[in-house]
Amino acid sequence: MLKTITAISAPTPTLDSLAADYGAIDARLNGARTAADWEAALRDWDELRRRLETWHSLTTLHFSQDTRNPRYKEAREYADALAPKIEAYDVGLKRRFLASPYRTVLEGRLGSHLFALWECDVVTFDSRIEDDLVVEAQISSDYTALLASAEISFDGKTLNLASIGPYLQSADRAVRHAAQHAKWSFFAEHRRELDDLYDRLVTLRRTMAMKLGYESYIPLGYARMRRIDYTQEDVARYRDEIVREIVPLAHKVVERRARALGIERPMYWDETIADADGNPQPLGNGDWLVAELTASFAAVDPRLGEFARMMREGGFIDYENRPGKALGGYCTSFPTDGQPFIFANFSGTDSDVTTLIHEMGHAFQNWRSREIPNIDEIWPTMESAEIHSMSLEYLAFPQMERFFGEAAERFRRKHLSDALLFLPYGVAVDHFQHLVYERPEATPDERAAMWRSVEERYLPWRDYGDLAHPAAGRAWQQQRHIYLSPFYYIDYTLALCCALQFWVASRRDYRGALSRYVALSDLGGTRPFRELVHAAGLRVPFEPGVLAQVAAEAATFLEL
Repeated sequence: MLKTITAISAPTPTLDSLAADYGAIDARLNGARTAADWEAALRDWDELRRRLETWHSLTTLHFSQDTRNPRYKEAREYADALAPKIEAYDVGLKRRFLASPYRTVLEGRLGSHLFALWECDVVTFDSRIEDDLVVEAQISSDYTALLASAEISFDGKTLNLASIGPYLQSADRAVRHAAQHAKWSFFAEHRRELDDLYDRLVTLRRTMAMKLGYESYIPLGYARMRRIDYTQEDVARYRDEIVREIVPLAHKVVERRARALGIERPMYWDETIADADGNPQPLGNGDWLVAELTASFAAVDPRLGEFARMMREGGFIDYENRPGKALGGYCTSFPTDGQPFIFANFSGTDSDVTTLIHEMGHAFQNWRSREIPNIDEIWPTMESAEIHSMSLEYLAFPQMERFFGEAAERFRRKHLSDALLFLPYGVAVDHFQHLVYERPEATPDERAAMWRSVEERYLPWRDYGDLAHPAAGRAWQQQRHIYLSPFYYIDYTLALCCALQFWVASRRDYRGALSRYVALSDLGGTRPFRELVHAAGLRVPFEPGVLAQVAAEAATFLEL
């Protein structure tokens, strides 16, 4: 897969080249006499940022594809060290545009949302935290490399945290139990290292917040996520709503699955199984899956079909699970070429289908938005970006026979049930992070107690049995977002609430729902979260009754 990205390249910047490139833009602004002069400088700046973003995306992707490659590791470390320098230049220019004598005219031409994003950005950075940002990136890379290094002995094989996945979903309960033991033995072996990495990140982030004048990291974390139209209080009320409307339904899902499995007391290792037949399996391997997805997208809509064909034929999907490859999946992009790229780890389970469609949703939105003139607005803020990915999972429901044959309906019911289970987990992750950053001085054991407390609130059915490491309150250590992207995880649940509304709409008017989805993709990040949701004909998850409506529809479909 590495050969597929040689078609895209970007020069590696240096301190000297950055000083020259940004200095030229500053000089142009110094000589600006009209709003048109400011716009011309903005176009030069945008072109520079696209080159730098393409270079950074390539560097990060290479490291993800092979964390053991010393050349990729060195390039990633160089990029991490240079990133704060680039951010300092960008923030300086954002401040200039925010203070421009032509700001009113520019806002009229470029839109006020762009300036609102910049206002958010300038309060998250100062030269005093440049070194801290480098250290934060280094610790995050260490965590990524640690998880990628896992070598788990099981079933006569050496597995990593991705390839053990099928065993965690085995129809044989004893195999599932044993596989969980094997997986968590890796985390237990590295408990002190994992605790130390997170403690360093929490302490460092608190330090950065204090340097920037914040009382805690929480408001800085929100600003770094560019949350400009909802607050910490909105999120807290939303979590409470999950407890009232979703947790009881999720509990019913767990109980129903236990009955289907003939289990009186469901354990953690049983939560991954939907019914006695085991989870639906895709009918082919990775190459087949990507080909089938291309055909299914073409059957749904020619715009989706053409896009999927381009991604497949161009080789812009890396799905093979390899030793040393980073965990997880994501979509990145190379804005100089307007080209998205999907990174994933297929494991031979139904999650391969979900992951591919999910990341295709991100990539499709990026592709449709590639010609938006300002790089800040190509991607939406993350809670909005996840709407595109998660909604496509449900808009693809009519095509599931292609992937699962006669098990397609079982997959649809499993996927919707999994959504009800995910919403409480997602807000548990968010609540845990609020507790952590409210008490950054807490010890690792105290943080473990925090996790147990949120599990009791949002996941009251969970029983780890003899899995000592997660039972001790350290199950959160497998969630990469907690380490790498603080306060991101709530975005998945907000987007899922919107995606389920698309699902409801598609059951009544599929073509209409799909047209609204494409139109939303075309908007990119030109509007804040609430406005994008309303533009798609959806209701904002914070509005009273939205979760109740979604829950009622899901309960009816699942006959809960």
